[in-house]
Amino acid sequence: MTRTAILTAALLTGVLATAAIAQQRPYATGPQNIQLPADWQQRFIRYSTVDNPTRKIIRNIYINPEAYAALSPSAPMPYGTLVIMADQRARLDGQGNPLLDANGRMIPEPAFIAIAAQQKERGWGEGYGPELRNGEWEYARFNPATGAPVEGPLNACFTCHLRARAQQDFTFTTWDYANRSR
Repeated sequence: MTRTAILTAALLTGVLATAAIAQQRPYATGPQNIQLPADWQQRFIRYSTVDNPTRKIIRNIYINPEAYAALSPSAPMPYGTLVIMADQRARLDGQGNPLLDANGRMIPEPAFIAIAAQQKERGWGEGYGPELRNGEWEYARFNPATGAPVEGPLNACFTCHLRARAQQDFTFTTWDYANRSR
């Protein structure tokens, strides 16, 4: 082997080792752990739509297809579960009341106004105290127009899921969906 080939091989090995180390960063709590997939609207499964007349929004709940296929009644959500909540405003009448379709459901405006995500991975959640820890879940918010992360506190996500659903792997509609007969 020539000296140039040896140096090239050594350089390539160093680059690959650096890339591998970068991918194995130690876990740190926070929303930076979650990425909104660019194709989530096409690829993810919308399994629930919830009308909230008080807030005048329609909440659409999606799950990645890999987790959807692995859901099992009474079992915790599988690692790798990514649940996305995408809110839309309800269309309103002249008095500010939500308009309803023929089935009595609120009619959404076309655009999303808020996107939040909940993801479960092995070892996530370490570093949170008992007042916030939601098992191995993290939460994040995203700009609905760009998909970019939105900074800001997520304590409301943690405390709501902690209080309401610890016995159901800190999920709401996902647990309910996994446990109803299909």
